[in-house]
Amino acid sequence: MGGLLPGMANKKEKLRLATITILVEDRQMHSPEVNRILTENGHLVMARLGVNVQRHCVSNCTAMITVALEATARDITKITKERNSLYGITAKACVM
Repeated sequence: MGGLLPGMANKKEKLRLATITILVEDRQMHSPEVNRILTENGHLVMARLGVNVQRHCVSNCTAMITVALEATARDITKITKERNSLYGITAKACVM
């Protein structure tokens, strides 16, 4: 792949637009790990929206994060699986 940055597709891999929606149970406890994975893949992220699902919640709150990205199908699957492997996290991808 000479010269390409990590995470960039080679000529054979097509870039796709996708969203990954992540439901985080107890955001106070799980947000550091979710943010670590998002940061590691930041070069693929186009936009990110975080929503406090339970607007009046003070502790043990559920949150939803939607991430728009441009990446290969392989990278999208990898990122989604990484999040689903975490306790209290559910992630679903929609690939265009």
